[in-house]
Amino acid sequence: VGFQGEHGYHGTPSGIDNTAATFGGVLKFQRTDGAPLFEKKTFASPARIVYASTGITASTTTVVNDVRAKKEANEAWFNDLMERYMGLCKQAGPALQSCDWKKIGDLANQNHQLLQELTVSCKELDDLVKAARDAGALGAKMSGTGRGGLMWAICEDEKSQDEIFKKLSSMAPQVWK
Repeated sequence: VGFQGEHGYHGTPSGIDNTAATFGGVLKFQRTDGAPLFEKKTFASPARIVYASTGITASTTTVVNDVRAKKEANEAWFNDLMERYMGLCKQAGPALQSCDWKKIGDLANQNHQLLQELTVSCKELDDLVKAARDAGALGAKMSGTGRGGLMWAICEDEKSQDEIFKKLSSMAPQVWK
């Protein structure tokens, strides 16, 4: 039912939102030619994360259509970007399994750069990402549709998490840790 509701809002949902809401925790998600694959993950040590909202809601359908148009206009550029993205994904799995939060932070930073190139970030997200990094985050990136919405920052420890939370709370309408 949740997935069907997502069709009305997103147009072409991945299924990750309703699956994450149902099962919670960290999920590995992969699109396939058939049904998407979901795998629940557990870790030996906690990941300290701060989330912040821009307070801006963007249309997923519009953003997806814009990305599709960019792909169709320059397939070689898009394929290069996707190849770099897949390279980051291949590194993320082992880093997550070993709880290498510094590596995850570096990969998040690189991923945010790719999302900027894809034009799905925005000034408000970029400002929050930069502020989190400047406050000591190991890495930070936008999350979700983009052009508003959420970002997250991974923190080295509880102290840095508190500092990053404080900094982002001075800028964003909603912040969680």
